[in-house]
Amino acid sequence: YVSEKHWLANNALGLAFSLQGIEFLTLDSVQIGVILLTGLFFYDIFWVFFTPVMVTVAKSFDAPIKLLFPRATVADGEPPFSMLGLGDIVIPGIYVALALRMDLARRARAIATGDQKKTPQYFPAVITGYFLGLVTTIFVMNYFKAAQPALLYIVPGVLGATFARALVWGGIREVKLVWGFDENAEEKTVVEEKKTK
Repeated sequence: YVSEKHWLANNALGLAFSLQGIEFLTLDSVQIGVILLTGLFFYDIFWVFFTPVMVTVAKSFDAPIKLLFPRATVADGEPPFSMLGLGDIVIPGIYVALALRMDLARRARAIATGDQKKTPQYFPAVITGYFLGLVTTIFVMNYFKAAQPALLYIVPGVLGATFARALVWGGIREVKLVWGFDENAEEKTVVEEKKTK
């Protein structure tokens, strides 16, 4: 990467940094995740659409802080790549990781209490929402040939998938359970229930 600055090497390093970020950063509750994603949703829209700051920094900073996607056709003076910032991977990624941990915690609680009912799985829905948001971002970016705030498409994808899945599974009651999920409180509850058995 240092000598060639090849886009594949850039993307390999960027993905490695993203995975490390997702591994080291965690959210404890769905509420915090929703607040974080909603705030960054508006932040991203403002800094991409209303100021040149995000685009200028992304284009001028020559380091693996973004993923590069080659464009099919390149007009004169245009960079030959579309870009996706690592924050657009890491921030929703920590929410997706929370959805996976929520699935595992709720399943562990059901096993600990002897509950035979099937627990809903949110990770497949949330990862699908993330993927669809990412595909939409790349499509819109290439179609309009302009910078797009990726979180404009990704955040509704992951949050919409979470709460649509809850509504379909168990209505408002399930939405309240998901909204109130706190990983730390869930772990304490499972430990206490195992002690009582």
